[in-house]
Amino acid sequence: MSCRPFLAVLLALMPLPATAQEPRIPSHCIALAAGPETLQPAKLGEGLEQDRVLIRYLAHASFAIVTHDGTVAVTDYTGFIGRSDLVPDVVTMNNAHRTHWTADPDPRIPHVLDGWPANGAPADHRLDLGSMLVRNVTTDTRGPTGDGARMDGNSIFIFEAGGLCIGHLGHLHQIPSEAQYAAIGRLDIVMVPVDGGYTLRLADMAGIVRRMKARVVIPMHWFDGASLREFLAEMAGEFEVVETGGPEIAFGLRSLPSVPTILVLEPRFLDE
Repeated sequence: MSCRPFLAVLLALMPLPATAQEPRIPSHCIALAAGPETLQPAKLGEGLEQDRVLIRYLAHASFAIVTHDGTVAVTDYTGFIGRSDLVPDVVTMNNAHRTHWTADPDPRIPHVLDGWPANGAPADHRLDLGSMLVRNVTTDTRGPTGDGARMDGNSIFIFEAGGLCIGHLGHLHQIPSEAQYAAIGRLDIVMVPVDGGYTLRLADMAGIVRRMKARVVIPMHWFDGASLREFLAEMAGEFEVVETGGPEIAFGLRSLPSVPTILVLEPRFLDE
């Protein structure tokens, strides 16, 4: 189903950017979460206002998330984001396989956040970059052959910026527990793997999407498009479906759609 008026609003030109010295607009992510486990305490995106965040789909499970002051995070970083020489401020990686991480990240990147255990302890990140806060919630993964479990082998990374709470589910292999849902908090935007088997079955992923109640869902981790179409068909009765035809879109808390919406972005690496 097309939703051209909504898409036109989201793609409207932005005024000049605010200054980098302004503080980050607090998100409502954790304020609206419940439960004792809740955690406490060619420029890309040029022209963004302070309360806007740009999301650019790069490839597979990799997105660039950009704030008004030019802070850039890249999810599931594989070492390649395109021909551009842009250096992200932070990258997150998942060690499920080569399409979600790299053993040789660009040494110029100031912050490289692994999503798997180190020295016997789960990944535990809370990185404050001023205009963006990055944190994680771990989940278990299956073994490389589909058998067994690797405790805390995946991280759901959450990016709080521009007053928005943006979640990337990573290589999700399990339905989150009540404690994990509480630690994630309320998401405004969520990137969801819809491959239908390498992560979770589509029926299970659809249930997670319904539970999270994000206003915007961005499908990712699809291959030939068949599983994407199946996911869209599953959710079409409950979500507006907007096929943008492009790789990126700018979001603001006050301009989020009034009804739950699935936005289909077309992956595209960054050019020079």
